[in-house]
Amino acid sequence: MNQVLTVSQFLDALNETMGFAFPEVTIQGEVSSFKVNQGKWVFFDVKDQDATLGCFMTLYQLKTPLEDGMQVRVIGTPKLTKWGKFSFTVKRVELAGEGALKRAFLLLQKKLSEEGLFAAERKRPLPQYPKTIGLVASGQSAAYADFIKILGQRWGGLTIQLADVQVQGAAALDQVVGAIRQFNEAAEPVDVIVVIRGGGSLEDLQAFNTEDVARAVAGSRIPTIVGVGHEVDVSLADMAADVRAATPTDAARIVVPDRLAVMGELDSRTARMEQHIRQSLLRREQLLLGHVTRMERFVRQPIERLARAAINLRRDLGTIERTLQLREQKLEGLVRNLKNVDPKAVLARGYSLVRQNDKLIKSAKDLSSESTFMIQFANDTAIARKE
Repeated sequence: MNQVLTVSQFLDALNETMGFAFPEVTIQGEVSSFKVNQGKWVFFDVKDQDATLGCFMTLYQLKTPLEDGMQVRVIGTPKLTKWGKFSFTVKRVELAGEGALKRAFLLLQKKLSEEGLFAAERKRPLPQYPKTIGLVASGQSAAYADFIKILGQRWGGLTIQLADVQVQGAAALDQVVGAIRQFNEAAEPVDVIVVIRGGGSLEDLQAFNTEDVARAVAGSRIPTIVGVGHEVDVSLADMAADVRAATPTDAARIVVPDRLAVMGELDSRTARMEQHIRQSLLRREQLLLGHVTRMERFVRQPIERLARAAINLRRDLGTIERTLQLREQKLEGLVRNLKNVDPKAVLARGYSLVRQNDKLIKSAKDLSSESTFMIQFANDTAIARKE
């Protein structure tokens, strides 16, 4: 006798059987009837020429823009709902074909651009002389080897902290986002974050064209430089970075200066500074010399006037001295003359003076016999009477 099952038991048994048979299956087809309900539930169909499969996932799981007509690969598990409807529960979506990738790129670029994620005013300058670089790359890749080689040639003494990540495939997205977040949350943050990957197809570079990676780059507190692919490849991560490098090698040239160029610039600046100092000293010397010349002129003029005055004074003193000598000689002559006519001098030579009644007697006949008269000698006098 056949086992009797309830509807729920039957659906559970079928889902269990399909889970064992198809724990995870990848299906490729064209998207149709794409819609988002309540801002969190995503419904769409994938189809080929002969069949259509209904798909369901959350908006959080959808990492790339979708629209009808895109070729995609959906990875997930089949399921019968409680309403008896067959559905495919999607874990992730991968774009298939260049057309779908380009279309998704343009849709997401438009969305993020309208948000201002790529705006020039959001860009920050890179540190001129970084000491520590946070490098997000595959440690076994040629891009990593080229970056380290050019870095060593241009600059030395750097600390490189490598976040060794997958740069393509399903795990690449989460690893790249996690590495950027880890550098930002480190206790001792790096000076700059560099994200690099070598060239490849649009599908190979898909991780760097996702919304999560673009937002992680744009939201980094640490300045970022992204060099993904070849020169012609421009990813959304490139657009979101503070600085875009055309290639990983170009990223190494941008993130550090060339030591030879820096040394040349230092030599040039030193020469200009020395020239400036010499010119400044020369100007100061000339200015000081001008001050000294003016001071000498200012001091010399009074000195010259004093010298001339001294010469004039000496000349005047000579004239006065000669005048005094002449006057002294004349005075001596006068003194001699006075001495010669001095009565005392005459008396000293043996002469005498006769006075009578206070009158000088010049002749004997002038003497009166009635009174005495006085004879004055050089040293004494005598009284006499005329007989």
